[in-house]
Amino acid sequence: MPTLFEPFDLAGIRLDNRIVMAPMTRSRAPDDIPTELGALYYRQRASAGLTISEGTPVSRQGTGYLYNPGIYGPDQIAGWQKATRAVHERGGVFFAQIWHVGRVSHTTVQIAGAAPVGPSDKPGGMAFGYNEQGTPDMLKASTPRRLETNEVRDIVRDFAQAAVNAREAGFDGVEIHGANGYLFEQFLNPGVNDRDDQYGGSRENRCRLLIEVVDEVSQLIGAHRVGVRLSPHGTLFDMPEYDDNGETYLHLAREFNKRGLSYVHLHDQGGQGMDPMPREYLKRFREVYEGNLLLAGNLDQAEAEKLVSEGTIDLPVFGRVYTSNPDLVERMKNGWPLADFDPSTFYGGDARGYIDFPTYQEEQERQARQKLIDEKS
Repeated sequence: MPTLFEPFDLAGIRLDNRIVMAPMTRSRAPDDIPTELGALYYRQRASAGLTISEGTPVSRQGTGYLYNPGIYGPDQIAGWQKATRAVHERGGVFFAQIWHVGRVSHTTVQIAGAAPVGPSDKPGGMAFGYNEQGTPDMLKASTPRRLETNEVRDIVRDFAQAAVNAREAGFDGVEIHGANGYLFEQFLNPGVNDRDDQYGGSRENRCRLLIEVVDEVSQLIGAHRVGVRLSPHGTLFDMPEYDDNGETYLHLAREFNKRGLSYVHLHDQGGQGMDPMPREYLKRFREVYEGNLLLAGNLDQAEAEKLVSEGTIDLPVFGRVYTSNPDLVERMKNGWPLADFDPSTFYGGDARGYIDFPTYQEEQERQARQKLIDEKS
């Protein structure tokens, strides 16, 4: 019976264990450039078998949040090199989640106040931009501009270049963010995508952009270094439900079977207040998809172990609990208690709630020192 703490072969890349740190936006990058603080954050958590970076935009157009480290400029590549070096020094494997938010952006985040872009001009979602007082704030996303057909091909090239940049930055691979109401899911969803060109209409056309990006990126860095994140039955950021949602994602699963990807990463949005992805559907997806399957979404250790042992998934992905437990692998392996996370420090700010959570052993040592001090006083 497989355990969470044994090594795992991820399409030829060895992981020390099956535990994955989820991609989590933290908004700690001034000028959208990764910093030494970020490198320390990832170093602290590098005992995960696989670490997936916070979403890193492939272009300024693809950005929807302030202080979000990109992967499209030389300073950003140099900044990420600090983080990849830190993870590799601890023996970790590090994938970059490459990202375009599509319509989930605001004019104050875009170049010269331009409108966000999407498959249509239908608005939706929230962005982290500047309010009327010039203060960073969560805002209703601006009305997007419909992408022209030739511009869609530009986005394919942006992702391809981002993958090359990620490898130059030292990442072991990339995860294409096709989930959670962002650009690719906007194209997948007929309630948002009302196009009549080759990227709209039929299921095959709505899947075309994501598959083109997967193919282009795979050709440049190797399919074994490419993962994809999806959120079947997801409604985050005003994504409307539609009749063939499940079949759309099974179509993608069959297409990805042909391509020998590193993995598919499913995100169950139940942990974010949305309706959860039915476990029956997860099992159905597992029956169709033949590659490595990851699952994120408010998992605890017991459920993760059950899903792995029964073969429903290969790797469990942990998110918010990793913010406050940099030594999550060690805590789970030894049965040590978990520290509570602090949602007020998730997005933006400084070191507080970011790199100042101690490991379990550090906390025990601190308490022992304090006990000695108290006994002497």
